[in-house]
Amino acid sequence: MTIIDANGMILGRLSSVVAKRLLEGEEIFIVNAEKAVISGSKIATFGEYKQAVDRGNREFGPYFPRRSDHIIKRTIRGMLPYKRARGKDAMSRLKTFIGVPDAMSSEEKVSIAEANMNKLSSVKYIRLEELSKRLGAKS
Repeated sequence: MTIIDANGMILGRLSSVVAKRLLEGEEIFIVNAEKAVISGSKIATFGEYKQAVDRGNREFGPYFPRRSDHIIKRTIRGMLPYKRARGKDAMSRLKTFIGVPDAMSSEEKVSIAEANMNKLSSVKYIRLEELSKRLGAKS
C-alpha cells in the first residue's frame, strides 16, 4: 500500500504515474487531492472543465465530477482500460481523499518527483480546490 501526497503535484503527471503503478498491481491511496495543480491559464482550464461538467448529468450523458478527489479519480480512469477486467481491478485498488484521514495521518507519505509543480516553466496554474469550488462542488 502506497500513500501519495498530492500537495503541489501536477495532475496529469501524477495521474500517469499512478495509472502505471495500478496496472502493475500496487494499491494506492492519494491524500490532499484538493491541493493538486493543473498547469495552464485559469480561465482556459476552467472553461474546459465547465464544458465537460455541463455536457451531461448523472442520469443521462457523460457525467463529469465536481469534487476534487473525484476529478483525480476520473483523470486516472481515463488512463486505464477501465472497461476491461484488468482496468476494473486497477481502479478498485485506487482510493482518493480530500485532506488526510485520521487513520493515515501517522503513516509515511510518498512524493512523486516527476510530478512536482517545481517543474512548471510558467507560473500559470490552478489548484484543484479552486476549480472544484468554481464548478459548484459543495465544499
